[in-house]
Amino acid sequence: MKLYPTLEIDRLILRPFTMADAPDVQRLAGDRAVADTTLAIPHPYEDGMAEAWIRTHRDAFDTGNGVHFAITRKPAGTLVGAISLMGVVPGHQAELGYWIGVPFWNSGYCTEAARAVIGYAFSDIGLIRVHCCHFRRNPASGRVMRKLGMTHEGCRRRHIVKWGRAEDIEMYGILWEEWDFSD
Repeated sequence: MKLYPTLEIDRLILRPFTMADAPDVQRLAGDRAVADTTLAIPHPYEDGMAEAWIRTHRDAFDTGNGVHFAITRKPAGTLVGAISLMGVVPGHQAELGYWIGVPFWNSGYCTEAARAVIGYAFSDIGLIRVHCCHFRRNPASGRVMRKLGMTHEGCRRRHIVKWGRAEDIEMYGILWEEWDFSD
């Protein structure tokens, strides 16, 4: 069994989720405002969903398909959100996904965590590309992607139906050779 990584950065520790995180995941991800801006978080976020989601993480990591990190604040370890590399194609690419609880929006935590995870994707996993997307109506997520040095690669118009509404998806990506490894 591979050792699940923990990444320590300025204000945050990115670590594996534990079952003890489930109540905070349910509370934070269960906020309609968080679910509204993500592709896959349901609303309402019912009892047991957080535990079921957390149980998928070890297998995803062990099979090389993905890695999920709890974003926690130093020093208290307060859970603020989640960040993941999903759909990992070894030696090639992965999709970056994230959510931050509403009480922690506009704090820079997402950018800080994403910078560490992209660095991990390139340096530790050996990927050559990381990509990410957001709903057009969620420009804050696009600002995070641009701060990371990602390039806007296009828009898939009405590509996703979320809660009965066709959504445009803005796509971003960054290549290994474009990454600033000095961070």
